[in-house]
Amino acid sequence: MNSKGIEQGRLGDGLAYFCVGSGRPLIYLPGLTTHNRPPRGMDRWFQAGQLRPLSRHREVWWVQRREGLASGTTMADIARDYAVALRGRFSGPVDVVGSSTGGSAALQLAADHPEVVRRLVLLSSACRLGAAGRDAQLSLAQLLRQGRTRQASAQMMSMLGAGDRATWVLAKLGWMLGPTMKVEGGFSDMLVTIDAEDAFDLTGRLQAITTPTLVVGGARDRYYGAEEFRETASRLRYGRLLLYPDRGHFGTQTSRKTINEVVHFLDEQ
Repeated sequence: MNSKGIEQGRLGDGLAYFCVGSGRPLIYLPGLTTHNRPPRGMDRWFQAGQLRPLSRHREVWWVQRREGLASGTTMADIARDYAVALRGRFSGPVDVVGSSTGGSAALQLAADHPEVVRRLVLLSSACRLGAAGRDAQLSLAQLLRQGRTRQASAQMMSMLGAGDRATWVLAKLGWMLGPTMKVEGGFSDMLVTIDAEDAFDLTGRLQAITTPTLVVGGARDRYYGAEEFRETASRLRYGRLLLYPDRGHFGTQTSRKTINEVVHFLDEQ
């Protein structure tokens, strides 16, 4: 535990984590990141900020994907890493929240390793990317491979907004922040994760998943969309949907209503 009350380390076969809050454990699988190393500085400040509302109710474990992902890694491989790590640290099934790309891994985890997941929450995530989201991530990967980090950052940030003005503002912000995306050693883990999510589609397996699941999304989410959120929740055997009609990809995740609904859902017997 460091001086700011954040415990950090590695789980399983080297998965970086940090832990905040107190109470029953809650596993948080983050969205797409530029690297899979332990977050530091502003990066950890941002990630911890996302966890703060949940950490008032639970001991939240932010767990990153494996460093050095091999080319061809699938979402099932990523879920297997998480399953090994969670079995090694916890004595029974735990609650899991997956955000965006982390939601893809979390849903795969519930499908392949149901014994480790008690309840599941998908924040701005579904059984597959929407067509626009898939195109955007493939474009992002191409820009990163070309070393065009300003354009890549603008592309990624623009997808977070719900309306035209928000999209424009976020794209400009992304352009300005582009140089900060650069990481030592390149974007290998990010690119492998994008490829894994491009191939990810659990539509045909949803009815076999028995984990109670809350799907939270915005109808104006440009990575997914209302259709993907509704289909995911309706096909799941014990699925529930919280859909915001006017919000985009990021605007649903930390609102007071979302946190209250998530905590209520996780605390149900």
